[in-house]
Amino acid sequence: MTGGHAPGASNAFDAARRALRGLVVAATVRIHRPAVGYALEEPGTFLGSGFFVAPNWVLTCAHVACGGEGGEVAVVYETAPGRGTSAAPGRVVATLPDRADRAGQALPAGNWPAPDLALIQLTEPVDDHECVYVSERPAAYYGEGRVLYAGWTENEGRLQVLDGTLTVQGTIGGWSSDVQMRLGDNDLPYGVSGGPVIDPERGEVIGVLKARSDHRPGGTSTGIEQLRTLRVPAMTTAEHSDLYQAVFHAHDRYHRDRQRHPAARRQTWTDVQGRLGARPGRTLSPDERIQLLGRLAELPPPESTRGLLDILDSLPDLQALTPLPAPRGWRDGLGALYESASDDGALELVLDYAMRAMSAPRPFVVPSTADAEKALWVWVWQAAQRLGARYRSGLAEQRVERLRRRDEAERAAPDTVSGGVRPADGPGGRSRHRRHGGPDARARGRSVGSAGRPSALLELVRRGWEPDRCDWSVSVAAPGGEVVRLHEAERTPLADLPEQLAGPLGEAFRHCDEPGRPALLQVALPHALLGLEVDNWQLASGQEPLGALRPVVVRCSDRDRLPDEAFGAYGGGGPDGTAEADGADGEDEWDDPDELDAERRARWRWLHAHRAKAEVLDCDEGLRKPVPTVEQLRALSHGTVPVLCRYGDLRYEDDAEALARIVLGGYGVALWRRRHGRADAVCGEFHRGTIDGVAEPPSAQHLPEAVHDLRMRLRAGRTESFWADGVALLYDDPHQPLPGTGDLLEAP
Repeated sequence: MTGGHAPGASNAFDAARRALRGLVVAATVRIHRPAVGYALEEPGTFLGSGFFVAPNWVLTCAHVACGGEGGEVAVVYETAPGRGTSAAPGRVVATLPDRADRAGQALPAGNWPAPDLALIQLTEPVDDHECVYVSERPAAYYGEGRVLYAGWTENEGRLQVLDGTLTVQGTIGGWSSDVQMRLGDNDLPYGVSGGPVIDPERGEVIGVLKARSDHRPGGTSTGIEQLRTLRVPAMTTAEHSDLYQAVFHAHDRYHRDRQRHPAARRQTWTDVQGRLGARPGRTLSPDERIQLLGRLAELPPPESTRGLLDILDSLPDLQALTPLPAPRGWRDGLGALYESASDDGALELVLDYAMRAMSAPRPFVVPSTADAEKALWVWVWQAAQRLGARYRSGLAEQRVERLRRRDEAERAAPDTVSGGVRPADGPGGRSRHRRHGGPDARARGRSVGSAGRPSALLELVRRGWEPDRCDWSVSVAAPGGEVVRLHEAERTPLADLPEQLAGPLGEAFRHCDEPGRPALLQVALPHALLGLEVDNWQLASGQEPLGALRPVVVRCSDRDRLPDEAFGAYGGGGPDGTAEADGADGEDEWDDPDELDAERRARWRWLHAHRAKAEVLDCDEGLRKPVPTVEQLRALSHGTVPVLCRYGDLRYEDDAEALARIVLGGYGVALWRRRHGRADAVCGEFHRGTIDGVAEPPSAQHLPEAVHDLRMRLRAGRTESFWADGVALLYDDPHQPLPGTGDLLEAP
């Protein structure tokens, strides 16, 4: 039998089903009580199953997650078939129903009532795991048929992952907001609770296994849409203020970024959905859908559920009843269109919805919002090419009119944020950097940055014949340029630096720290050592890393002695790395040191009087590209902060050469991250985070504090900051040259 498919089609369909099962199993995790080492392989610590719903977010059952200690659990996952398991610590941040006690801790496991869901947030960043694709349609819309499931269980004394099929035998709750699906025709062993339930026709997760039946094969599952009932914050000042929006925006951006990652060879959920023949809303291909959802997820969320429902009500061809629970995010609104779309008007309905999302009132605005709106418009315009010229013309007019009306409404609205003082308007008259209720950013704008106060200065000089050793000095640097040296030493092994420097740095910090205001640590390094992870040093056992305790920045100490190779490969010469001479003397006209120094100082002054703009130099939507030549870097605007996404990855030039080009280009401020994950890990969140993070402070003066804040959030396990794992900041003031470079600590 071919099940309605031609023999060839059936073979392809079966292959797609197998690929889907592989993706499901890869994203399915097991949850344990907190333990270490081999204890995580013991069934005694095993609590149940779950699955990655977004990067560093796990969805499971509340009765599973709350079996840990104080809301702490361990999440065990496989990075790929045959590679073994890895473990990461996590904490339960939300349960449904919300049964937190007065101290804010989730109550112990037990017979949890429906919907029995929990979200676990990893407290350490992990980027080598698969995430499921979650349906934007409520599970109640799923008809009778078969579903896939996956989970972990104990088998012959070992913990093993398993998957299978179940039949849908009806619902519990009918069309109420807490509907559950009744599943049968297969045994559900102990441990699979919390695992995903998948629509095999569309390749989407629609539910979570809740319980197994005591009297018959099968059990029940809870629809994913129950997460819409998570607590709504009183005010949304940033994406991470609203847990629901944070998780599903991250989900949609992850799948969009995975799909367009040019270096990835693994099949994506979108690839498999296309092979299954899924057609969301009768008009979109799986690729078109995820590109749309990814763009919607770049926007701030709807102001409220009521505001989203008003948008849906305004669509002329929408006739379906509002699903329960009510839609909460842009993706939910898109899913609500599917049941109403007719074949001849489905695309218009989707485009009309996207146009309203593009111009909707915002609960907050970040620097990248304007670019996100433009990107959504580009998608809408491309999709509209399938329609008539009259409709396309109407779209263009509608865009102008909707943006005009919104801008007028925002200008007329009372300013409850800045006390009547509005920041400079961006293009179109809108403030591009308005954040409702952003006290940290406003306080930072009024305060003097750590760079304007006394700071500790650590200088390292690598020994030429002993590259694993260095000479060092610790000083106190005053804002006016005066430097007082406190300690110095020679021939210290690089590996011993944290231990040897604990005392001298502690003394320097005592000279500079103020109550509640830890002083800046400047680390002057030769360009080949700029990747040294000083911010991760622990000066004492059990102490927080330096970067979490205070602002830590690096400076380039051999700027005037950089190697010619920085001008070579993809630089001032050909691809073989040899420099080409422009004149008889082999020097370019822009090699004049005085001109370079004046340009460097001009860049610095501009960055410290205006907002900066991040420019990712070595990565184009996941595709490695050469760092621009020194000449090309000098041509960028003075407001540019260069960013390296792929530091530590395979690249056209080595890391030291890439940083040398940035330094030679006249930049005193630059940012990069040290990559620790796999080469095909998605990097869209890093790009987005740097664009917003660099542009948020009123000037570059506050970037050391902004990076310090990110590192503190990382240590606190704040998932919205995981994109910044491994970030480093070059902050090299040309008006405060390093003391006696090459004089007192000359390497042998």
